[in-house]
Amino acid sequence: MNQFLKIKSSAFLLALIMIISLLADLNAFSNPVRKKNRPDPKDTSRIHQTYGSVAMLIEAKKYQITDNLLKAEEVYRQYIDRFPLDPVAYYELSRILGNKKEYPEAIKLSQKAVSLNSSNTWYRLYLADLYQEQGDYKNAVDIYEKIITEHPDNLDNYYQLAVLYIVAGKYHDAAGIYDKIEGKTGISEDISLQKEKIWLHLNDLQKAEAELQKLVNSDPTNTRFLSLIAEFYISNQLYEKALNIYNEIIAIDPANPYIHMSMADYYRKTGNKEKAYDELKLGFANPNLDIDTKVNILLSFYTINQLYSDLKDQAMTLAKILIDTHPAEPKAHSIYGDLLLQDKQYPVARDEFIKVITLDSSKYVVWEQVIRLDLQLEKYDHLLEFSNRTSELFPEQPIPWLFSGMANYQMKKYDDALNVLKSGVKLVVDNDELLSEFYMSLGDTYHALKIPEESDKAYDKALQLKDNNPYVLNNYSYYLSLRNKDLDKAEKMAKKALTLDPDNSSFEDTYGWVLYKLGRFEEAKTWIAKALQDKESSSGEVLEHYGDVLFKLGDEENAVEYWIKAKGKGPGSEFLEKKIVNKKLYE
Repeated sequence: MNQFLKIKSSAFLLALIMIISLLADLNAFSNPVRKKNRPDPKDTSRIHQTYGSVAMLIEAKKYQITDNLLKAEEVYRQYIDRFPLDPVAYYELSRILGNKKEYPEAIKLSQKAVSLNSSNTWYRLYLADLYQEQGDYKNAVDIYEKIITEHPDNLDNYYQLAVLYIVAGKYHDAAGIYDKIEGKTGISEDISLQKEKIWLHLNDLQKAEAELQKLVNSDPTNTRFLSLIAEFYISNQLYEKALNIYNEIIAIDPANPYIHMSMADYYRKTGNKEKAYDELKLGFANPNLDIDTKVNILLSFYTINQLYSDLKDQAMTLAKILIDTHPAEPKAHSIYGDLLLQDKQYPVARDEFIKVITLDSSKYVVWEQVIRLDLQLEKYDHLLEFSNRTSELFPEQPIPWLFSGMANYQMKKYDDALNVLKSGVKLVVDNDELLSEFYMSLGDTYHALKIPEESDKAYDKALQLKDNNPYVLNNYSYYLSLRNKDLDKAEKMAKKALTLDPDNSSFEDTYGWVLYKLGRFEEAKTWIAKALQDKESSSGEVLEHYGDVLFKLGDEENAVEYWIKAKGKGPGSEFLEKKIVNKKLYE
């Protein structure tokens, strides 16, 4: 029984809400036009034609509220056919069609509603909205002008009419409306700025200045108002007037956190870079000036081109002041890290980015920056630690898995590298370049694990995804040459890698070594010699290769000499010691 009463009560409540909504929105029974046209109560044939059917309107409203608009539209059209003198359905149907952007018919219906009840303000305002949607600003303006005449105390209509005047290009009329609003509400910043914009658009600087001056006169000690007129003077190159205003601000509020930024802008625009810099330093040292303002100024004041010229040191100094003033703000360390990164101070940049994630660990991009710098600096133990931490925090990001695999590989933890890379490669979506990097690392790892078939498959996959990856081409060709397999293919890949990166000494050695394996010893000597031109950084592997080539060309004495040099750089191949002792080539 209780459940029945509850359901019955809910249904009654819904019906009541729909009736209230309908009658409140449209004033269906208290409309003065309706009273004026009220028929003779004895003439029952016309009663419904004038007042319509409340039941039908409630039914249509029910469909409208529940978003069954097709059914609502159908009922409203039926209603109009039965009761063509009732404006309610015309208005409601117009709203439905207006939301569907069927403006021509919506306008006709709305016009009909207004013609049947011209005193209903909501009908007229909605018709004005439809006119605006169609770009018919003249008719929209006419409606608002009449409504304001009838309801002079409604400020919202004044604001809307001012906007319509501006859109219609009637700027003087818009300014006149803002004057009327100002007369009712008093001088305000919003209205003064709107009028300033109008006069600036009309290139009437005198009237624009007068509006701002009127605002200042309304509250002469308001530094916000003073700043507005100073900015106006700066924008219009009236620098002396601007300086006078800034001095007024300093006299009124010497601790104003923004004044030094304004003064810096003034000096920069007047060509006094030294004073601009001094003002910036004072502003950046003020803890009351928010960090976002400082960061934005730093980014806008120092362009990328300037950073590599005379202003780089200034930018660094300001960033340090920013850190000293806001040591617990991640943004301060982040922008300093960016500047250090641009200046190629990689170790210090990395330290700053670590401070960022210590203060705020939620930004993935900063974590990625740290591990990229670890890889660049060859800090593989740190890279392993931070890439693993990054993948724990952001498990859906594939790059940390790739870097963890690279770190494990470099630390000769090949099984761990393989497991991490096989997991991470599954996370890559719509990024062939990154996928190619994964398969290249898998190829390296399978080679280290002495699983050549899987290594070849991984390299082939990497090249299918990106056939111009020079590192894949180089590594794949070198490992094929070590196995004396597919040497013609290896030669083509090594040559292509050199074409893509012609000054890479490692690629030169690989190409030379593939030529050596093909028995083209003179060519091999030329290319490996190129790889040895930077003797300080030449690896033991390259030195040993050159010794092998010399031996094949009959220069046994120099071959042994290069083998000895190779031994000094590291352990070398399994045959290196034997080659030196016996002065004979072993392969």
